[in-house]
Amino acid sequence: MFATTAVCGPALLSPDLAAVLRLLLLAPLLEEWVVRAGLHAWLLPRASGTVAVLASAAAFSALHLGSGAPAAALVFGPGLALGLAYQRWRDWRLCALLHSACNAWALSMCA
Repeated sequence: MFATTAVCGPALLSPDLAAVLRLLLLAPLLEEWVVRAGLHAWLLPRASGTVAVLASAAAFSALHLGSGAPAAALVFGPGLALGLAYQRWRDWRLCALLHSACNAWALSMCA
């Protein structure tokens, strides 16, 4: 079974309406605004695209440390994918939509 307490925290294992709204709307919008529109965009004129993608993925993982180290490690891969999407299309809103889709997938696997 995919759902383990190491990977799926309480918000994913038994989500209430507030948790679902946080995971599908609030977190993707705020995290992508900070990480992609903020950090990644700031790094682009100062460093290589590779550095911007890696640093933004690391920051994205760090934002998830509150859910535990395993969860933070698991989101590094999606963080790289979101960084590459931002690198290609320079649209943090697209990244927020993709982030929301990842969270919806996690909800469906854990709940």
